[in-house]
Amino acid sequence: MAAESKSWAGGLRLWRNARLATMAEGSAGLGVVEHGALAARDGRIVYAGPESELPSALAQGAETVDCEGRWITPGLIDCHTHLVHAGNRANEFEMRLAGATYEEVARAGGGIVSSVKSLRAASESELVTQSLPRLDALIAEGVTTVEVKSGYGLDLENEQKSLRAARRLGEQRPVTIRTTFLGAHALPPEAKGDKDAFIDLVAKEILPAVAAEGLADAVDGFCEGIAFSPDQMARVFDAAKAACLPVKLHADQLSNLHGAELAARYGALSADHLEYTDEAGAAAMAKAGTVATILPGAYYFIRETKKPPIGLFRQHGVKMAVATDNNPGTSPLTSLLLTMNMAATLFGLTVDECLAGVTREAARALGLLEETGTLEVGKSADLAIWNIERPAELVYRMGFNPLHARIWRGQ
Repeated sequence: MAAESKSWAGGLRLWRNARLATMAEGSAGLGVVEHGALAARDGRIVYAGPESELPSALAQGAETVDCEGRWITPGLIDCHTHLVHAGNRANEFEMRLAGATYEEVARAGGGIVSSVKSLRAASESELVTQSLPRLDALIAEGVTTVEVKSGYGLDLENEQKSLRAARRLGEQRPVTIRTTFLGAHALPPEAKGDKDAFIDLVAKEILPAVAAEGLADAVDGFCEGIAFSPDQMARVFDAAKAACLPVKLHADQLSNLHGAELAARYGALSADHLEYTDEAGAAAMAKAGTVATILPGAYYFIRETKKPPIGLFRQHGVKMAVATDNNPGTSPLTSLLLTMNMAATLFGLTVDECLAGVTREAARALGLLEETGTLEVGKSADLAIWNIERPAELVYRMGFNPLHARIWRGQ
């Protein structure tokens, strides 16, 4: 059934002679419409369906684009990145290739402490300048929405600086930026090993200040043996709840601390990584509507061998998103197309799951499903137009970008 709006007043753009992958919830597969058309007015979709059912009023006076049989999908969404960071850690990569252990790298000044030092030394403008090329790489592949986490500042001043830099990215490029406060990412050197005192600082001082300034759209944390315990993360989540901010969680990446269940208990938008999540965690996420964000880049880069339980997520009906996890230490990846290929080849996701994972389910993982992620009336006209014969090509190819055009908010 074609979707259409009730009025067609001017300012229209119309894409005709297209094949649509609407990704609409409840539709079969990718929600494919052969011989389709899509119309937008004031940056919003007003029609998406068969061209044969296109209301005549929409075809009159509209700026029209002939897609020449190309495919249109929703604009891609990267729902988990650490895009704002300073410098890189290529030297650590080289050390590990030469046989250095994680501890040896850390003793040489590497690891997350290295990224913290680099970010603290950089100005806000320098962070923007360094981050823009990474953002541009995503945009060039049809990405229209990007989540950006803080977490390399680890004090109030530098967490604010990081989040302001992320907001500025959205002012300098035609892209939707969602910011996430990740103050509970790691322990800074000045904490001198006292995790509880640092969590108190995050929950009682840094998070409320960030929230008061309107710098964050959500709150995240790293629940792991090398980071913070479930009880410590619960304190941060309680503070997020008090600040009326939704939560998400880096969970069960290196061990099973039941982070997935913790995320579900707080109604988290998503739980991410999840290599060690068990059936109880998957069931809890399904019940809570918490999205599983799959991050094959980190799995590949750190040579993990434990795969996330994709079968359990399918069995329990957990929605799955796919993201780059772009960061300087464990996933220096700026291609969402390659990420889909990795999710398919490493974890066995289907083409439909991969494409839903970077559109509809990625939007769900950001709390944006009412705004974007599918080609449906009322949603933002965020589109990617592709030179492909079938959608599987977007997952199948490696190092090849078939993007023809990218549309953000109708432009």
